[in-house]
Amino acid sequence: MNILYVTSSLRGGASYSGQTGERVLAELREHNPDAKVVLRDLAKNPLPHIDGDFVAATRGPDGATTAQQRALLAQSDVLVDELFAADVIVIATGMVNFSIPSTLKAWLDYIARPGRTFSYSEAGPKGLVTGKPVVLIAASGGIYADKRALDFQVPYLKQVLSFLGMTEIEVLDVGGTAFGADAAAKAVDAALQQIQTRCTEAATRAVA
Repeated sequence: MNILYVTSSLRGGASYSGQTGERVLAELREHNPDAKVVLRDLAKNPLPHIDGDFVAATRGPDGATTAQQRALLAQSDVLVDELFAADVIVIATGMVNFSIPSTLKAWLDYIARPGRTFSYSEAGPKGLVTGKPVVLIAASGGIYADKRALDFQVPYLKQVLSFLGMTEIEVLDVGGTAFGADAAAKAVDAALQQIQTRCTEAATRAVA
């Protein structure tokens, strides 16, 4: 089994989403000892935000015509290939100003490619990245269970992933990490309690 692990926290080992993500990987490996993990650490290796050259390379009528455009297209192809090669995708992220980190947004911009990860037709857009369970670890300083109107992190990620065809999304909520160390530990523990069942289901679907 191939696992793509995407993480974006700037806090390294202190990251609550990252700590939970490592436990998810451990659980998946327990059920699939030979699993291969591809790590895409967007904090250590951020992608440049897309620009006119990226648009020309991936959507322009002439495609990539300059060295810079060809380099951007090649980087996007690597990320898209990683996505298609994965059987399970694990995304660990923390809320930044009610939404996702800009580094994670850049990754999404690089993989959202018409003709590769989605297509257009008279029936509307169609996601092409199908049959890949996603474990989404969403950490936040506040608790948004009763404040969903302020949560632009999970709804956005679920929408864009579903648009690309990834509709099997399991969300592990690690909320309330800003209320002190005890509250943060409880938030991680609460998320970890969901891991065994959810990851087992994801692993089973991936290898079925």
